[in-house]
Amino acid sequence: MTLKVAIQMDPIDAIDINADSSFRIAEEAQSRGHELFYYTPDKLAYREGKVLARGWPLHVQRVEGDHFTLGEMAEVDLADFDVVWLRQDPPFDMGYITTTHILDMIRDTTLVVNNPFWVRNYPEKLLVLDFPDLTPPTMIARDLQMLRDFRDQHGDVILKPLYGNGGAGVFKLSRDDSNIASLHELFSGINNEPLIMQKFLPDVSAGDKRVILVDGEPVGAINRVPAKGETRSNMHVGGRPEKVDLTDRDREICDRIGPLLREKGQIFVGIDVIGKWLTEINVTSPTGLQELERFDGTNVTAKIWEAIEGRLT
Repeated sequence: MTLKVAIQMDPIDAIDINADSSFRIAEEAQSRGHELFYYTPDKLAYREGKVLARGWPLHVQRVEGDHFTLGEMAEVDLADFDVVWLRQDPPFDMGYITTTHILDMIRDTTLVVNNPFWVRNYPEKLLVLDFPDLTPPTMIARDLQMLRDFRDQHGDVILKPLYGNGGAGVFKLSRDDSNIASLHELFSGINNEPLIMQKFLPDVSAGDKRVILVDGEPVGAINRVPAKGETRSNMHVGGRPEKVDLTDRDREICDRIGPLLREKGQIFVGIDVIGKWLTEINVTSPTGLQELERFDGTNVTAKIWEAIEGRLT
């Protein structure tokens, strides 16, 4: 099976080829004989009933500083492709949401991964609200007094933007921390979105586990350990990846959420688990493929493409 594959992602010249999951997805597709086309989100357009993109035929290679070659720029109709990957990083702003609306218009002709309708309706920090018994105590609010009351009830908490990513803007606040009003003022000056506050989980010192699911099934995990003096474990901010096994609790969580992810076309998903608690379900642009493959020696990306090819046969 040879597929025409378009990848909507951030600029490819700036990626780390030893860590970037989109690069690994493209590399595996190429090894399977699929034809690649790459474009950035700003090159996506809707015109008179068609979903168009201006981009380039793409060839990738695992060579530092010379990891891709582009053909001549062309304007294409994405309805002519078998697969379109929605892979640009958040923030999950109106620009991002608009791309999901546009890509949803080719749902009858093209498999978009992950399904953009449900990416739009299942942002990472909101989908977990469907599983309150799996998550730590959580509040989503904009009102300062309500946030204070939640902290008074639960003690140490994590405060972060509802639609942030990569560990940006994540703060740990103790029960007597006097900065909550200042942080609320800071966030309110940036946008009018609510904030998310969760009970702080001390188990994060031992790591924040990223479990990868392919078509609703767990295929492995990595542990992300915070740097010394840090609360955040994201690898973007210095978290250290470690090899880790799936626990019975991890599998219990995956058994609960997996059928929903599969039903809604979320083929590549990364969930975050601290101790025994589910904290996020990442569907927008999950990471961790290359780290997992290095630790486990398993071609997880091949499993993703097998799931995609299976849906197209």
